[in-house]
Amino acid sequence: MKRPRVSFLWKDPGACRSFRTAVSLHGHTLHSREYFDFIPRYQERMPALAWLIRREAKRHGVAELSAKAFQRAWWTPPLSAREALRLESSQLARLGCEGIVSLTDHDNIQAASELQLLEEGRSLPISVEWTVPFRRSSFHFGIHDLPPLSASRFMREMQAVTRGEPGTSFRPVLRELARRPGVLIVLNHPLWDESGAGSGLHAGNLREILQQCGGDIHALELNGDRSWAENREVIALAESKGMPIVSGGDRHGCDANPVVNLTNATGFAEFADQIRQGAGEVLFLPRYRESRKLRLFETGCQVIRDYPEHSLGWTSWSDRVFYAAEDGTVRSLTGILGVRQPGTLNRIFRFIRLLGTEQMRPALRLALAEKEILP
Repeated sequence: MKRPRVSFLWKDPGACRSFRTAVSLHGHTLHSREYFDFIPRYQERMPALAWLIRREAKRHGVAELSAKAFQRAWWTPPLSAREALRLESSQLARLGCEGIVSLTDHDNIQAASELQLLEEGRSLPISVEWTVPFRRSSFHFGIHDLPPLSASRFMREMQAVTRGEPGTSFRPVLRELARRPGVLIVLNHPLWDESGAGSGLHAGNLREILQQCGGDIHALELNGDRSWAENREVIALAESKGMPIVSGGDRHGCDANPVVNLTNATGFAEFADQIRQGAGEVLFLPRYRESRKLRLFETGCQVIRDYPEHSLGWTSWSDRVFYAAEDGTVRSLTGILGVRQPGTLNRIFRFIRLLGTEQMRPALRLALAEKEILP
């Protein structure tokens, strides 16, 4: 297998010269549900957060918020599918390359389904980030370029696995997808213990996943939202397993992915075939060189700011936070609280947005600097 190459545009400004196409994988749109099920874990470590949540809940007549309540609440990224496609395509064009974009919202294919009705999105692959519960961990698979005629059927099967319906298993679905020509299966941010299982337990679960399903996973992901130290471990893991690596930006805000793939393929199926054969070129862009803390903070500012021209009219942050009641009714936080917005939270968000202005960026860059050394 040809060893994949990792390049850094700040070290090699001519890295794109010998490639015709740049590929952006793993970006999210307003169709992606980002759940708040992590908050109970953070409350244990952050007494101030726990106090704020209790205070606001009491202020609105809620005695206590259970862990299950957070599992039924989510927020959505601000960009529509069309805006996300144009954002990523514009960056790839600035690199001097033809662009291929694969958007992967959590457990749904609405973005690609919408875009394929438009001229600019007809060639867009139908892709998804599939959440697979495994032991006490959860793993995210980037499933790129689902077969159009069977995409809906595959989504029903994947969603049943994600919900943990009795009698379902991810292995047969993964195996069938892996054998479809043109489909690319990527294990996203494999070392990230997102579920809070514990690093040792998660590492053991990852070993088991790779042992059982490694032949059906085409590549491991170098993730634009994860640290360089973690991505370096992923490179070492891929080399030890003889697996290819690909990039995945994991964009949730309004900045284009900080890592892309380079290829001479003329379409996604050809690119997928190259990765499946073990070839690949990953390019980190200058934004990745910024402190990860700063990039995450700026994404947070983008998520909570107002969008007067939001494509669905969700202009305020509270319009983009949702809760599913036990009877299945879904309402936004704005709809639940009406004019009784969480005042303390609004004041905190106003302060955060102030810190996120361009004038404050130099001071913020200094305050959020990290010691991590990039190549």
